Amino acid sequence: MHPVRRLAVAAAAVLALLTGCTSGTPAEPGEGPSGQAVTLRVLAGSELADLGPVLDEAAAATGVRVELDPIGTLDGAEAVASGAAAADHDAIWFSSNRYLALQPEAQARLGTATDIMSSPVVLGLRRSVAERLGWVGRPVTWAEIAAAAGARQFTYGMTDPSASNSGFSAVVAVATALVGAGSALTVEQAASTAPALRDFFAAQTLAAGSSGFLQDAYVRRATGADPGDRVDGLINYESVLLAMNAAGDLPEPLELIYPADGVVTAEYPFTVLAGASEQVRDASRRLTEYLRSPDVQLAIATRTNRRPAVPGVAPAPTSATLVELPFPGQADVVDALLTSYFDKLRRPSRTVYVLDTSGSMERDDRIGDLRRSLAGLAGADPSLTAQYRRFRGREEVTLLPFNTVAGSPQTFTVAEDDPGPDRQRIADAGAALQAGGDTAIYDSLERAYRLAQQQIAADPDRFTSIVLMTDGENTSGADIAAFRAYVGALSVELRGVPVFCVLFGESSTTEMEEVAELTGGRTFDARTVPLAEVFQEIRGYV
Repeated sequence: MHPVRRLAVAAAAVLALLTGCTSGTPAEPGEGPSGQAVTLRVLAGSELADLGPVLDEAAAATGVRVELDPIGTLDGAEAVASGAAAADHDAIWFSSNRYLALQPEAQARLGTATDIMSSPVVLGLRRSVAERLGWVGRPVTWAEIAAAAGARQFTYGMTDPSASNSGFSAVVAVATALVGAGSALTVEQAASTAPALRDFFAAQTLAAGSSGFLQDAYVRRATGADPGDRVDGLINYESVLLAMNAAGDLPEPLELIYPADGVVTAEYPFTVLAGASEQVRDASRRLTEYLRSPDVQLAIATRTNRRPAVPGVAPAPTSATLVELPFPGQADVVDALLTSYFDKLRRPSRTVYVLDTSGSMERDDRIGDLRRSLAGLAGADPSLTAQYRRFRGREEVTLLPFNTVAGSPQTFTVAEDDPGPDRQRIADAGAALQAGGDTAIYDSLERAYRLAQQQIAADPDRFTSIVLMTDGENTSGADIAAFRAYVGALSVELRGVPVFCVLFGESSTTEMEEVAELTGGRTFDARTVPLAEVFQEIRGYV
């Protein structure tokens, strides 16, 4: 489970790092009937950061300050089910509690839930593409969308369903509409590899572990010099797509397609955890009453493009009547659906792991951390989150160790129906890594790109990414300036290959951030977080 990364959104940031729901602050005007300021620690979806101004105003009006702690969909579910969430949080605020409600351990830990706003997950397409497909001004079904995707008449991006609820909701919606025929999915249907489902997900050409990264990656491609590198659309929350249009960064607006056969909607329930104190329950009541007041509901709709939870406050973005698709009624249905998505339905991925094995990796058993991280991805970690972050069926994995020079690469292709033996071979290769020598980061990255070029030429229909893990600064071979020039001269097919950099030990933050920026990747910090957890987080992006 990922460690909690705190994001204080309340105006009184000095109250951050509190260890409990705290009272006793001198009363100020507007602090509410208790006469005391209260801080609620809330485990939440990362997309709720845009509520910062609303929550600042809520603190001033009610005396209830909110400290949001962002976490991914399955990580959050695991934290609630295990009881870890209740150990240092008062409430949760995810886009939906549906998956939690399917797990008896998690359901028993939930208290009162109050819907605050909503946003359906829909398809946004470049307007010219929507017009070419004839999807403007008329109802369109998921079956039509899947048929066009299977014929590669458009491409799209979507978040990883194990890391982000928008991707999770999209998988449920598409599978339910195409396989479930309007009824809740069964285990057998969820495990199905129906051609329509496989074809639909094969048109996904952009993946991400978060909605924010997905937006940035889409804009980067939309505004790039090469039209062939562009993605035609995104599956995401209606609110996100509307905000992207309003921002004015896109060369062409997105046309929102609301499938006539149904959607899955996020309702954002603010949920007090079971066993909360009377003070927490009172503060949560004051907060939710304030957030559901008509003026605040209108402010939420205006600022975040989400729909009000209170009817009649603001007009909906579309006049179309939305059909809500039934959510699966059993946890094993969802588990089967996600397993099928990763191992059978999703477009297969290719990842080159560029792994530092220089002498400094002997320090503090860093090489041991690396070996254990690879073993975890190979299946040694039994947690719920790790179940969907393991090396996947059909995935191509290359391990490229480096020290003074780039070492010999080893490439593995994980079997679709029996992935265990191939995962073990990867774990064995990781266990054999030895530390020694200097650190040739940029020579090794160039070697990784040359490998990727050969692999793409042999099999172009894969997501391709590079993961760089280094615990130090470059001490051998080419420098960052040379790599900058190298990236500038990359071929069209390689310009779309991102580098995801793991900051570890004494690695240079500045240079790693530049590598990520140059290639369209991002950095992940393993200096204060266990390396194995960071490797799992990266899996949402590859």
